Amino acid sequence: MTHNGEGAAPAGRPEVTELRLAAEPDPPAVSGSQPELPQDRSQAILEAAKEIGALLKRAGHRFALAGSVAVYAHGGSRYLQHDADFCVLPEDAEAVAATLREAGLPIRTPPEDWLLKTTCRGQNVDIIFALAHQPVTEDMLERAHVLPVDSVLMPVLAPTDLIHSLISAFSEHYCDFGAVLPVARAVREKVDWNAVRAACGDQPMPAAFLFLLERLNVIEPQEGQP
Repeated sequence: MTHNGEGAAPAGRPEVTELRLAAEPDPPAVSGSQPELPQDRSQAILEAAKEIGALLKRAGHRFALAGSVAVYAHGGSRYLQHDADFCVLPEDAEAVAATLREAGLPIRTPPEDWLLKTTCRGQNVDIIFALAHQPVTEDMLERAHVLPVDSVLMPVLAPTDLIHSLISAFSEHYCDFGAVLPVARAVREKVDWNAVRAACGDQPMPAAFLFLLERLNVIEPQEGQP
């Protein structure tokens, strides 16, 4: 899973592929031709998420949308620049992979043993069966909210589980608070912050992030704290 959110850098300027002398006239326009428009990466990711979600729904798989597209479904930013993420139960991973193969999608097994990868509409899609080193559970999928994702209804990871998965992933080797801060702002009123604190607040990096949220007035201080 890409630790996202939410926080990707804006796309750079298009690469210059041809230089012409100033005196050289423009080539004649081809009748009926249209200039190629830049690809809307966010819409491309949404289209991939919709297609994968529809495939999993038709096959009757238990799943929940995660990552930055889940944040968007809960009212967060539409600016998506990484991939689409889906949570499935560990015991369902092979069946889900078989469904995607039958639909003509490639399945890749990365070195990480907690996800599978595929490509849909030219976009990367992660099929995740462990979040922040913890297996995806039936309870987690049952807590998912059925929401429209660009008009396609599908289960979406609950905001509390979504934030928990992002914060729990912080460590000495990965602590990009800037990527998760806008996510926390977007869904703060939908999150059970006491549950998040109970689940990961005693770990140094998550605790530091929660303290930052308090100092920025994103969330209320923990009860009993100044």
